[in-house]
Amino acid sequence: MKPTVEITIPVYNEEDALEASVRELHAFLESSFPYPCGIVIADNASTDRTEPIGRALADELDRVDYVRLERKGRGRALRQVWSRSEADVVCYMDVDLSTGLEALLPLVAPLVSGHSDLAIGTRLAPGSRVERGPKRELISRAYNRILHLTLRAKFSDAQCGFKAARAEAVQRLLPEIEDQSWFFDTELLVLGQRRGLRIHEVAVDWVDDPDSSVDVVRTAVDDLLGVARLQGELIRFAAVGVASTLAYLLLFLGLRLGLGAQLANALALGLSAVGNTAANRRFTFGRRGRERLLRHHAQGLFVFGLCLALTSVSLALLAALAPGASTAVEVAVLVVANALATLLRYLLLRLWVFGPGKTPSPAEDEVRGLARWRAQPDPDPTPRG
Repeated sequence: MKPTVEITIPVYNEEDALEASVRELHAFLESSFPYPCGIVIADNASTDRTEPIGRALADELDRVDYVRLERKGRGRALRQVWSRSEADVVCYMDVDLSTGLEALLPLVAPLVSGHSDLAIGTRLAPGSRVERGPKRELISRAYNRILHLTLRAKFSDAQCGFKAARAEAVQRLLPEIEDQSWFFDTELLVLGQRRGLRIHEVAVDWVDDPDSSVDVVRTAVDDLLGVARLQGELIRFAAVGVASTLAYLLLFLGLRLGLGAQLANALALGLSAVGNTAANRRFTFGRRGRERLLRHHAQGLFVFGLCLALTSVSLALLAALAPGASTAVEVAVLVVANALATLLRYLLLRLWVFGPGKTPSPAEDEVRGLARWRAQPDPDPTPRG
């Protein structure tokens, strides 16, 4: 069987554009798209005639479905539809069809073949053709530049409303995504990049919709707040690291009065490592309660062992290269060694100890609820349309 594709169109008060856009997309899929494909209209609590129009389209057109949410949020709509989808590849596009539909097949083809995990349309790559005003152009380029500088993003365009993903990749990422609105896209891509997923980019033709209801400035502000939240983990880790390093140095200096440098280093690092793991568990990675507590501390002690080896080797090299070095020199060497150990500790804590799938994240309860909802039979014999 051919792989299946499902396209979600999130809408809010789109009575003017909805019918024409869905009919155009449906006709394109029927005539020009080689894979079995469905369309889901995801209504974000519209208050105009979007609902009756969406239901009528679902009744009339094959493989068109309608879902209504009682709460706003594009991310919330995509989360709900994608969590319930049985397609192999899930996509979404804006209702105004600003992106040329001829880019749809190049978007999904690497996902169908298994070459890539996520795919995005980009308006900022060579070969793209874009018609939009200078304000949106400036905001878009500035925002993506911020992502590159602050989050080390390697994708070129986080905001283009034209994206697709392999279903299994989405199911792994959804529990980690917290945003329910416009920042959902960026968070999906950033988390995907951090997990080592392949992100395919397609240069698109894009025409700005002058009647779009999106508040560009408000959306940009919300996106910047989302960037700060994604950075928050690193900031909290740095704060815990500074505190534990100071505690370590004080312990080392106190123990050094009566012990050798290697033993003082081992004891000081061991005591501070227990506190560091506990603090990072609670404040940096948001893990609370007793679930996996012993395992986290056991893994933290293993990380401590690697950091101990790094600092011990540094002290041994100092003793070999500069016998009789003062305590001040020892402390200076340990500060440098601990900076490297801190980087190693963050990577291991982030990717191994508290990595994805280790413990539930704040968004997982909603995803689990959607999974249970998906598993239940639909009480209405005429499904979502």
